[in-house]
Amino acid sequence: MRFEDVRHVGLVGGGIMGAGIAQILAGAGYKVTIRDISSEILTEIRQSLVEGKWGVKRAVERGKMGFDTAAQVIELVAYTTDVADLADCDMIIEAVPEKLELKQEVFKELDGIVKPDAIFTSNTSGFAIEDIAANVSEQRKQRFLGMHFSNPVPVMSMCEVITTDSASTECIEAVVGVAKASKRAVSMVKDAPGTYGFILNRVFAAAAKEARKIVADGIASEEDVDKAMITGRNWPAAFFGNRGGIGKQW
Repeated sequence: MRFEDVRHVGLVGGGIMGAGIAQILAGAGYKVTIRDISSEILTEIRQSLVEGKWGVKRAVERGKMGFDTAAQVIELVAYTTDVADLADCDMIIEAVPEKLELKQEVFKELDGIVKPDAIFTSNTSGFAIEDIAANVSEQRKQRFLGMHFSNPVPVMSMCEVITTDSASTECIEAVVGVAKASKRAVSMVKDAPGTYGFILNRVFAAAAKEARKIVADGIASEEDVDKAMITGRNWPAAFFGNRGGIGKQW
């Protein structure tokens, strides 16, 4: 699958980040189909995409998105509970909860449904891609990568593209191309089985450990550590106060 052949992206799991991922992809002109397990969840996802804090309506109000682009996003995103509706997608992005066995089962099912030349990617925040792809065919493993976004997706422009030894050059170029077309700043990462986390989370975890030690040693308060990082590094948030991350939004 070449970059220029990717037209339709299937998003599996709306969840915390799904609406944001769909928003940036549709904003780039891609047709997006979000699949989740109930119509109630899909209604919540649509509400988040249109009316949410980082949705298209607020983006237009803040001057971050034009009206025509907002209308395009709403038009290009479809919602379904039927996994068969993803069969003809050119690319899949999985964004289900961060449970390895769940991700493995999702991709095992998709491998038997989605067309053979489609690219599979996971928005995992740290599981090895090789482990997530354990139950798919050997041919699919050549088209299997990681595509880790940062929350809230419409605001945080990062995308870590995680490559395995099995992944084809053509598919790597396609995933990078889709990310860049969606106005993401791409960092390339090599898959590292036996570890958890890529660049962002591993560096943040190390910094958070040191921040906790500073507080435990009585060197500075939580408030002053956060203040130093926010004002000294222009972080939107730091370690102890309100911050983004899995299940949270600023």
